Amino acid sequence: MQLGINLGYWGAGMDGDNLAVAQEADRLGYAVCWAAEAYGSDAATVLSWVAAQTERIDVGSAIFQIPARQPAMTAMTAATLDSLSGGRFRLGLGVSGPQVSEGWYGVTFDKPLARTREYVEIVRKAMTRERLSYEGRHWTLPLPGGPGKPLKLTVHPEREHIPLYIAAIGPKNLEQTGEIADGALLIFPAAEHLAETAIRPLRAGREKAGLTLDGFDVCPTLPLALGEDKDVAALADTFRPYTALYVGGMGSRKQNFYNQLARRMGYEQAADEIQDAYLAGEKQAAAAAVPQELIDRTTLLGSVERIADRMTEYAAAGVTTLTLAPAGFTLDERLAALRAGTEALERAGLA
Repeated sequence: MQLGINLGYWGAGMDGDNLAVAQEADRLGYAVCWAAEAYGSDAATVLSWVAAQTERIDVGSAIFQIPARQPAMTAMTAATLDSLSGGRFRLGLGVSGPQVSEGWYGVTFDKPLARTREYVEIVRKAMTRERLSYEGRHWTLPLPGGPGKPLKLTVHPEREHIPLYIAAIGPKNLEQTGEIADGALLIFPAAEHLAETAIRPLRAGREKAGLTLDGFDVCPTLPLALGEDKDVAALADTFRPYTALYVGGMGSRKQNFYNQLARRMGYEQAADEIQDAYLAGEKQAAAAAVPQELIDRTTLLGSVERIADRMTEYAAAGVTTLTLAPAGFTLDERLAALRAGTEALERAGLA
């Protein structure tokens, strides 16, 4: 099992620290450094900045938002980043959610599976450097009856095949991801539930494509907080607002994929309470309603030994790249958590 690092969103006041974290991850031998985007910093610029100041670590988008870019532009960006980084780019895609897609980009959030499939097909075709033509329900290239003509990408990526990941949560999205992608980006993964909530639908999708999970990258992100085992409850409290935001407020009452995931893991009542409080504007009450067990199962908390035990569970569940989001109030604390990750991996015998 390999380790990755997730820098999250840029522009939150920790930009210099984030670069230092990426550089330390590069030095420690982490496999990939991911950056996110929502409606603040864009991931492409951040990844270019990080790639220019690191040497070996891959840089990946987690994610490029599908409603934000035409697929041909995503192919251009992927090819450019792969070329500039010397073949170190990984392309992560996702549909985002209804609030961002419609509120920020003005793109109707409908038929996300069909849109994702067409998007991936166009991106892959464009990056082969063949002349691009496509007839689908959501995209037609070139537009019929106009002056457009099939064009081909003029930039040469460093590699013929750039790894393509999809951020997936629901069973149908996971199955399609297994079918059409090279890896899956997961969030709030509990090792105890991973076989049912992720691996089973991913395997079904691979089988549909005549493939197995061999070579497919199962890549969840887990926050990591280093401390003594007796302080695990306090460490879990650090992530209460984070969990409450996703389970309670990331999306509408009817369309919150993270809330639905919590339900599939057996936290139906808590999911209701968190969402009710969050949507009523009672964020502290929402955070208080998050069960400590849910946080503990979806993060890495405590000593290096405890974290190593949890890493063993994730590896046994089928994780191939474990992406860490090291927590800390200072840069030194975040770097210590980053180093603890490599130490834990070695103690678990997974390095």
